[in-house]
Amino acid sequence: MKKISIIMPAYNEEKRIGKTLVYYSQFFDELMQKGKMDYEIIVVINNTRDRTHVIVEEAQRVNRHIRFLNLKEGGKGLAVIAGFKDALQRDATIIGFVDADMATPPTALYELMRSMNGHDGIIAARWRPDSTIINPWGVLGNLKSFVFNTLVRILFLFPYRDTQCGAKLFKREAIASVSDGIGITRWAFDIELLYKMRKQGFSIAEAPTVWENKEDTKIKLIKASAEMFLAVVRLRLVHSPLSFVVSAYDALPEQLKIHHRIWR
Repeated sequence: MKKISIIMPAYNEEKRIGKTLVYYSQFFDELMQKGKMDYEIIVVINNTRDRTHVIVEEAQRVNRHIRFLNLKEGGKGLAVIAGFKDALQRDATIIGFVDADMATPPTALYELMRSMNGHDGIIAARWRPDSTIINPWGVLGNLKSFVFNTLVRILFLFPYRDTQCGAKLFKREAIASVSDGIGITRWAFDIELLYKMRKQGFSIAEAPTVWENKEDTKIKLIKASAEMFLAVVRLRLVHSPLSFVVSAYDALPEQLKIHHRIWR
């Protein structure tokens, strides 16, 4: 029976992670009971300062398919990589990640898996006309997303309309090939993951999804825009003949650098 490993990075998610784990557990338990697939959920708690770990431990006692890692370090990229490496120690045939706020419901993640159709990976794309967006961003948020996605497509020659949606699934072999070679850049993590997989010849497709914008998201669009732009430019330079520019920047004294969180 096919097995999926679902990684959930969780940073200060005490208000949402409990509900997410209940819904995901119920949905995938039903699939398992019908003999359609086995599953595990790996919650990667990272640098949390609330009761996230307590809630996850309680959920684990109820559902043996829930595992968790509790990292002192923060960052989505670092958390997902840790989840990848943990999942590879067992027998999952499909490994992916999804946001802990349940912006992607379990039904949508399952449909994403069913859309793989022989590809090595599949990513959810919110900005396709056949996707369903609940509580969408306003005009400014949509414009920033469009500009960002356009920049990524130009710099990396991607065919994707949306690299940043938090729902992505890959075959075990694709994850194993890149899990040791990805950096932990906050905003460019997903892009580097896709770039390295494509460079190694893996076929990564995108599919429509159902996605809900959570009003209490921790992402502040105005501040995030500059961080996202600089992270993508840095990643493009790293994977180009101009990589020496990044090396020269990294060698500068700390007081001459842009804030570490933005340009890392």
